[in-house]
Amino acid sequence: MNQDTRPALGKIPATVVTGFLGSGKTTLLRHVLANAEGRRIAVIVNEFGELGIDGDILKACGIGCDDEGGAGGEQAGQLYELANGCMCCTVQEEFFPVMQQLAARKGEIDALLIETSGLALPKPLVQAFQWPEIAGTFTVDAVVTVVDTPATAAGQFAAHPAAVDAQRRADPNLDHESPLHELFEDQLGAADLVVLNKCDLVQEAALAQVEALVRAELPPEVKVVHATEGRLPLDVLLGLQRAAEATIDERASHHDHDEDHDHDEFQSFDVALPEVEREALLAALQQLVAEQPILRIKGFAALPGKPMRLLVQGVGARFSHHFDRPWRADEERRTRLVFIGQGLDEAAVRAALAPLAT
Repeated sequence: MNQDTRPALGKIPATVVTGFLGSGKTTLLRHVLANAEGRRIAVIVNEFGELGIDGDILKACGIGCDDEGGAGGEQAGQLYELANGCMCCTVQEEFFPVMQQLAARKGEIDALLIETSGLALPKPLVQAFQWPEIAGTFTVDAVVTVVDTPATAAGQFAAHPAAVDAQRRADPNLDHESPLHELFEDQLGAADLVVLNKCDLVQEAALAQVEALVRAELPPEVKVVHATEGRLPLDVLLGLQRAAEATIDERASHHDHDEDHDHDEFQSFDVALPEVEREALLAALQQLVAEQPILRIKGFAALPGKPMRLLVQGVGARFSHHFDRPWRADEERRTRLVFIGQGLDEAAVRAALAPLAT
């Protein structure tokens, strides 16, 4: 084990990675795992949706983060995936048993990474580390909030309620403030480190604007760093020793007294298709994004005659796609996509994609 990995009391340091949909949390986790340098890292991935797409992405990364262990036959860390709702809402049902399993393996783990759902509130999760059964083994090394810089620069997730309210009053088509803005603020309010991601996709002026907006929500001691594809030195991300669970109760949140986290505002459903043509699929998805309030699309596609599986991810109108791994001989070549949004017409989405199956 690296000498500087664990805090003085010998607890396992947990890094909670939060951030909005499509900000690049999974990419950051992959970067950490690919550059672990001998650290034995356990990973908990939470997925808002009916398919464990993010878990599959991590399992397919080829760097030993699946159940079979890493290169050289050594286990690099167990991958746990929580697939039933936001972590903050299922913490008593699923989070605690997983932490018990990890505590039983504490001698094999140097660090823990937890990726929250893009719709999760980080504060309840951090508060769970105050539980005696967890506090004796784990500490929250830091909450790392990842920000989608291009989206924020475009005003998609405005952080100032007064500005949002002024926009609401000026626009007759808006009759209420979106909960996305409060969620964005709560994710910043819990942060010990903020990563402005995708900085290569904005001009310097826009980057400065986003940093100023974010810093207005942060105390001076919280650092803001810039990144492209989540690539940062591990000593920037790990070993911060904030013990965030000790101070999280002092951090204000929009949802401190809420029974409901406004998750009913969001929908998630998956669509299964047979093999599809790549260009036809991408064109159909672009059209759907233009017509429907879709926040996020992610999944895998099977292309005719191609031995590799195509990973497809979309945030708003921005899409990326690449072949991630060969299809296994024992799995069905199927296309599976998860749609996340607000006020979606699920029937219309399915109808728009149905011609691709013919």
